Amino acid sequence: MRYIQALKIAIRSILSNKLRSFLTMLGIIIGVTAVIALVSIGQGSTRSVTSQIQSMGSNLIMVTIMGRGAESSLSYEKAMDLKDPNYIAAVSPVISTTVTAKYGNNSVNSTTVNGVNGDYQSIRDIQVATGRFILPMDDEGRNQIAVLGHNVAMELFGFTDPLGKTIKLNGQNFTVVGVLASKGSSISGSDDDSIFIPLKTMFYFAKNRDIRQIYIEATSPDTVELAKNVINSKLLKIFKGDTNAFRIMDQSQILSTVNSVTATLSLLLGGIAGISLLVGGIGIMNIMLVSVTERTREIGIRKALGAKKKDILLQFIIESLTLSGLGGILGIIIGYVLSMVLGTAMNIDAHPTLSTVLLSFSFSVIVGLFFGVYPANKAANLNPIEALRYE
Repeated sequence: MRYIQALKIAIRSILSNKLRSFLTMLGIIIGVTAVIALVSIGQGSTRSVTSQIQSMGSNLIMVTIMGRGAESSLSYEKAMDLKDPNYIAAVSPVISTTVTAKYGNNSVNSTTVNGVNGDYQSIRDIQVATGRFILPMDDEGRNQIAVLGHNVAMELFGFTDPLGKTIKLNGQNFTVVGVLASKGSSISGSDDDSIFIPLKTMFYFAKNRDIRQIYIEATSPDTVELAKNVINSKLLKIFKGDTNAFRIMDQSQILSTVNSVTATLSLLLGGIAGISLLVGGIGIMNIMLVSVTERTREIGIRKALGAKKKDILLQFIIESLTLSGLGGILGIIIGYVLSMVLGTAMNIDAHPTLSTVLLSFSFSVIVGLFFGVYPANKAANLNPIEALRYE
């Protein structure tokens, strides 16, 4: 009963000064809202990036060549020699350049053209909406054909069927043989905004034969490490033991790196938002000190009527916890709504997790308790005679 009575007194005190109580809770509300929204956005971004990496294929290996001395790249032959019958199913070197693509009066400026071979489709799990992808005979014959990303096709042709049409890439004619299905952006860029041509055609189109990026598909997820060992051994021979001349990464390494970065980012965002809670706690302590001063005579009367020190202490602590608890609940509601709105705007799944909600609410209550103890203790220690004399 003592606790219920203390809660009633606390609620009555809060309601008697509604505006002041709301402004006191505002710091807690903002703090909890910020913690839930920012952490949810961070976690949602992590889930989104993780999903994109996993969609790249569990067998994917990416090789980046930095070079050693005068050897800053690989030749086509050396890149294809990385293939191993036991552990590596497919190899596709990639050469990229930026061009202006035109069809009639329509043009797309600064679009990326990737020179790839036929294996690129299976390695990157590319889906073709209409037509076909690059075939081995296109590569060997150095055919001037192109496969368009979804967005490029829409900008150049609109709703007209592009198959068989001739486009100009930096003034050179290429026949469209396929259009990719829309896939959206990923961690490695968006194929929707790219154009693909045969790799050997790219040698002459871009006047560049230097291979610096290679996509490789292991025969299975179980052989990824073995495939990486084979690639590493061959590249060490080419670059005379210089491990800094190249970088080999698979999906698990990318995931590990991304998760490490996003976890740190989420922690940083949560810490920044947590500062708002501390500021809100200081506001609660300030108002509680004012409340103690305003209710000095009331405290003196209660003590004169037999209230003990712990009763006064309990009353003010419960009042402080009620302020922080109500602020926490309102913050959770606003934070949840804000997370969903921002998640929709950013096209990520940003729903708050139960652990985030419980953590932020618990922290708000702890803040209320911590900053309410000093004013409560000050009230409990008032001398009843001096309190009754207070004007």
